[in-house]
Amino acid sequence: MHHGTMRTLLAALAVLTIAVPARAEYVDLELVLAVDCSSSVAYDEYSLQVFGLAEALRNPLLAKALEAVGEGGIAVALVQWSDATRQYVAQGWYKINSPETALAFADLIETTPRFVEGGGTSISGVIDFATALFEANDYDGRRKAIDVSGDGRNNHGRWGFAARDEALARGITINGLAILNEEPGVDLHYAKYVIGGPNAFLTTADDYTDFADSMLLKLVREISGDILARGDRPVLSANVP
Repeated sequence: MHHGTMRTLLAALAVLTIAVPARAEYVDLELVLAVDCSSSVAYDEYSLQVFGLAEALRNPLLAKALEAVGEGGIAVALVQWSDATRQYVAQGWYKINSPETALAFADLIETTPRFVEGGGTSISGVIDFATALFEANDYDGRRKAIDVSGDGRNNHGRWGFAARDEALARGITINGLAILNEEPGVDLHYAKYVIGGPNAFLTTADDYTDFADSMLLKLVREISGDILARGDRPVLSANVP
């Protein structure tokens, strides 16, 4: 074969290789865990959030929830956030499909530094930021959800419900965990302006020391749809379709 023809064929094959994207890996759920790191969150309160997340991931009830979604498992990313200009991917997308991978991710979360500190509370900003993360990962989830936890109302950037509605239009569900020790009525704000989408819900924690139990309830419900009964902890469902 002539050298020129060979070069042409090789060039064509290279173009074809570039043009065909890698196939995304299937998971049952793509989940962004968005942790409030604004000015209202003291360093010990940040630590309680991180340890609470790790504790929830290590709980046997979470392992049972993973069994319910099968071999596909879930893909999780951890985001720290405060005002409209401050969001940071503290742990990139990580596939959890067994108790062992859940424990490994718990270890990563537990040692995650605080990358965002101070600033206002822009729930709209973190929703926009998290929405973009779904477009850039290598997973194809049957469901997509953003899990926003925080202790204050949206007070920076655009309206929270505007960001929420755009995320819902992309097929993303937004759930909330409202921490009640800082600002009266924050749970009602989350219920009205933050959560939405198929099967969206809100749970609450009285304070940061209560965070681990509330996060466990939330993760189990997000992963498997099961609701853990807690007599003193209401779970509010969204009124937004």
